[in-house]
Amino acid sequence: MLPLSDGIPARRLPIVNVLLIVANFAVWIFYELPQLNTAVYHASFYPCTVDNACHGPEPWGLSWITAMFLHGGWDHILGNMLFLAIFGKNVEDAFGSLLYLVFYFAAMMTQTAMTLLFGTAAEARVPELGASGAIAAVLGAYFVLYPGSRIRTWIFPIFLVRIPAWIFLGLWFLYQLIEASFGLFSASVNGGGVAFFAHVGGFIFGLLAAQLLARAGQGSTRGAMALHGVGPRDPLAATGEARRPWRRCASASDQVQSILLQFISSDGWFTKLDAEQRPAGARGRAMTSQRGR
Repeated sequence: MLPLSDGIPARRLPIVNVLLIVANFAVWIFYELPQLNTAVYHASFYPCTVDNACHGPEPWGLSWITAMFLHGGWDHILGNMLFLAIFGKNVEDAFGSLLYLVFYFAAMMTQTAMTLLFGTAAEARVPELGASGAIAAVLGAYFVLYPGSRIRTWIFPIFLVRIPAWIFLGLWFLYQLIEASFGLFSASVNGGGVAFFAHVGGFIFGLLAAQLLARAGQGSTRGAMALHGVGPRDPLAATGEARRPWRRCASASDQVQSILLQFISSDGWFTKLDAEQRPAGARGRAMTSQRGR
């Protein structure tokens, strides 16, 4: 399955997400392609350097950052950047640019932690590269913030379907978990499963971070309104407020925070299912009554 879009335009230019994508392509084209093997050796991150079990070409504090912008091939970078472009823009929209940047870099630490926890000493000496851990965290945050959005998906070879985000990302996470688990039992399977556990760890980090920020009132997002059956369309789009996002943020923040807190409570899933099964007219009236409070 290949995601093509989520149908939710960002309220404002996701400047951090755009710059991250540009930086990744710039490093790939201008730094890696001319001398791929040399670049991978010098700028990758070696987990064994964290506990001084080995010595890498660069200090681990520096290589941890440089490795985030490295990729092993065209398929690697195109796949990562596609997911980042589709899901990252709305997570930045929800968190705000500065918090999103901090979240993105912090997520990479989970990749290192998963390698040190689940990898062998030999695997800790294998260079790590790529933004997969951070992008997995973006997917985890999106799972919490926009579960009701519809992901336009290409199912090879010819099918184009719209899949609810919670199903699409849930299947993605399940696949990573299965591959990682198989790797634990056989070191020859998928490199021992370490890379897949990095994805699992990143996803869980993003999910927990989004929940904590929602509780703290920092995860304001109109996409979460899809949780109550509104879908990816903005309920304020029909009014002039759609062209004044700085006013919309203040007027919708209390309502959205309430919706998010309801979702992450113990009965949140049942509220979601009940809302999605309600007739379209009833959902519209319910949203209208919420806006009128």
